[in-house]
Amino acid sequence: MSTKNGPTKNDMTTDLALLAVLAVLWGASYTFIKIGVETIPPVTFIAARTLIAGGILFAIIRWRGLTMPGDAASWRRFAFQACLNSVVPFTLIAAAERSVDAGLATILNATSPIFTFLLTALITRHEPVTLRKLIGVGAGIAGICLIIGTEALGGLGHELWAQLAIVAATICYAGAAIFGRGFKGLDPMLPAAGSMLCGAIILVPLSLVVDQPWTRTPSTASILALLGLSVFSTALAFVIYFRLIHTLGSVGTTSQAYLRVPIGVGIGAVFLGESLGSTAWLGMGFVVAGVAAMTIPVRKPAMAR
Repeated sequence: MSTKNGPTKNDMTTDLALLAVLAVLWGASYTFIKIGVETIPPVTFIAARTLIAGGILFAIIRWRGLTMPGDAASWRRFAFQACLNSVVPFTLIAAAERSVDAGLATILNATSPIFTFLLTALITRHEPVTLRKLIGVGAGIAGICLIIGTEALGGLGHELWAQLAIVAATICYAGAAIFGRGFKGLDPMLPAAGSMLCGAIILVPLSLVVDQPWTRTPSTASILALLGLSVFSTALAFVIYFRLIHTLGSVGTTSQAYLRVPIGVGIGAVFLGESLGSTAWLGMGFVVAGVAAMTIPVRKPAMAR
């Protein structure tokens, strides 16, 4: 419960606990994807993810008494957001994780705040360029180079292209974060549900044509991973995310980007038996430091009375 002077200590404790839960849910998503695409083709897997998550979010919206926009312009914006935030990046990551470990995918994808800042500085220029942010960008890019650089030196192998696909997905997320600023007049859950449903509308027909899912025999583990990803790491995660946007603000909420790196790597190690090489560990350190520099707010000194 909040007071007139701001949130209470219990409110802050709850928000910090939810922030940790969000980091776990999104950190676990890469392990869910890794297990899911073992027997479910990436396009079908992501089509089902967007359909299930979109349906759950739509049900929550109706339960809250909200109404989805009825004009064509809003749905065109939802469709464009879907391409940036789900259709393209979700599919690229799912395809890449057929050869890339979940832990490495977590590290590479956590650099989205860095690419968001770069796109902002180059295109929209609505945020100031500070030395601290430039240092964060440099550290994050150094981390990416350390992780994928050994693959490049070893030749253009399949894993290198898969890692670059994850980086491309991360750039899509950055673009989605900037484009999403245009939905300020709407309750945040409306564009989330709308973009998920639009993603399903795009991907389900593509899945039927490309993958013919009725001919597939997915394993029980892959089906459970799909359900876990859709229900917990997508729908539930969005609900928590939007609550935190209202309570902690956008900067505080994005801090989970560096929290989920060690969590995602740890989940991959425990459940998939993955391990990072020394170069990847070093790269992870640079990425975490860079993202932290981009997202942790600077404390302003108290003014003397």
